[in-house]
Amino acid sequence: MKGKKPTDADEDSELVSLCKKGDLGAFEALVQRHQKRMFNIAYRMLGDYDEAANIVQDTFLSAYRGIKDFAEKARFSTWLYTILVNHSRNRLKQLRARRLHEPFSLDDPLLSDSGQIKIEPASNEPSALEGLEKKDIQEKVQQCISRLDSEFREVIVLRDMQGFSYEDISDMLRIPEGTVKSRLFRARESLKDALKRTVGDL
Repeated sequence: MKGKKPTDADEDSELVSLCKKGDLGAFEALVQRHQKRMFNIAYRMLGDYDEAANIVQDTFLSAYRGIKDFAEKARFSTWLYTILVNHSRNRLKQLRARRLHEPFSLDDPLLSDSGQIKIEPASNEPSALEGLEKKDIQEKVQQCISRLDSEFREVIVLRDMQGFSYEDISDMLRIPEGTVKSRLFRARESLKDALKRTVGDL
């Protein structure tokens, strides 16, 4: 890893210093500053809003408990998002293990509070399809991202969707920058192929 100055243009350093002295308001300010981006990352990695919200909450709790031990050798955001990625990885493993034991069929009826609902064929009415088209494409894109191997999903979310530098991603994932770039290339190719199969030419 490349060495960094303790704060290296870290806009959070003042708030971090206050947090280490027990200032809860300073930590709340850090939460406000980072929670939206963290949720976006968690959602892209997990593909589920509720799971993403829980992971973000768990990450902030871990950060709050560990901030006094944060050595500030990297930016606070890098440290925070590293915790987020690790929590997301662990949750993905748990979800995959659970799904292995919960087989289901796409033809099964949906369940509601009142019982089972029969699945009806999709409407051919153009206006309905047009209204859902954008949402449908977004959902398909997320499905394709969710099907990527974790190591490829992580780099494409952090680089292409969140705009982190190669150096930051290298720090977060604890892998060399060259590995980040090679994984990103393979991730982009895999995602492009998956999108062509799922959505067609956009």
